[in-house]
Amino acid sequence: MSKAFTKESDSDDDEPALPSGVPSGGKNYITPQGYASLRAELLTLIDDERPKVVDVVHWAASNGDRSENGDYLYGKKRLREIDRRIRFLTKRLEIAEVVDPSVHIGSKQIFFGATVTYVDDEDVERTVTILGVDEADNGLQQISWVSPVARALLKAREGDEVSLQTPAGTRTLEVLSVRYPEPQVGPI
Repeated sequence: MSKAFTKESDSDDDEPALPSGVPSGGKNYITPQGYASLRAELLTLIDDERPKVVDVVHWAASNGDRSENGDYLYGKKRLREIDRRIRFLTKRLEIAEVVDPSVHIGSKQIFFGATVTYVDDEDVERTVTILGVDEADNGLQQISWVSPVARALLKAREGDEVSLQTPAGTRTLEVLSVRYPEPQVGPI
């Protein structure tokens, strides 16, 4: 069968049963701020962006020939993208387990949400914050709680040395400091 006769969205809807990044049978831990951010994105898509695109598609469809109407074709494609993102965010929020890291203020043990400063066996010092899969940003020195570094650090305490398995071999990380964010005041 020719590619011309296949449905464009066939491969678009092939989403994994469990969203990527979350271990099978695991929880989708997220901070209150991360949850609020995902929820705000979802509401913006539903309340603002999708209705605007639907209006453009409706207007374009009313102009007649849809086969060469760029507004119609692009609008339909954009609607599929928005709907896919809405489904993704809805699934993520449904399985999210909100964890407030500020409850550990004063603790010297590493839990979800901790900002950890460590030094590796090459004397390179790094500071990372352990966050949820959906909110971690490597560019901001944030790592997902399922990353190898976070897995090695979790449950360790200040002064502990932990082993990190890498493709190049085992590395040793020494925990220098652990801190947690201040509690947020107000609703999430």
